[in-house]
Amino acid sequence: MNVKKLTFLSIYTALLVVFAYFLKIPTPTGVVTMLDAGIFLAALNFSNPIYVAGVAGGSAFIFDLLSGYPQWMFFSLIIHGLQGYLAYKKPTWLGFSLATIVMVVGYFIVTFFMYGMAGAIEGIVPNLLQNIVGIVVALLINKLMEGLKLKWI
Repeated sequence: MNVKKLTFLSIYTALLVVFAYFLKIPTPTGVVTMLDAGIFLAALNFSNPIYVAGVAGGSAFIFDLLSGYPQWMFFSLIIHGLQGYLAYKKPTWLGFSLATIVMVVGYFIVTFFMYGMAGAIEGIVPNLLQNIVGIVVALLINKLMEGLKLKWI
């Protein structure tokens, strides 16, 4: 990986953290963010699933640290990293579906051990909605950016 790619990925990760930080909704067991929109947008435009996984996991890790949810940091790194990796899979609907399932199930399992069955069940709908809204926002942004002819990595 060259310096240009690393710089782009670092800036994208930082922008994603800022985007998620300022557009968040607290829930009883955590927070709902727009992080997934950035993950799905990266999956649509990056040239390598490892790049998507790195940005997804890294931005989720940093977001949890800065938002006061350090108990989630390492779980988010793994869950969102895997979500990003799978979101890259083609066809797009399959990748996004697998990514959503992994994210919702991953957080269900972790929440079960942290807060019990009630907390885990409570988290299903917010996590599912976070993914659905993220997919819609990513597809809309991607459509709006088509005419710009941006050079992604």
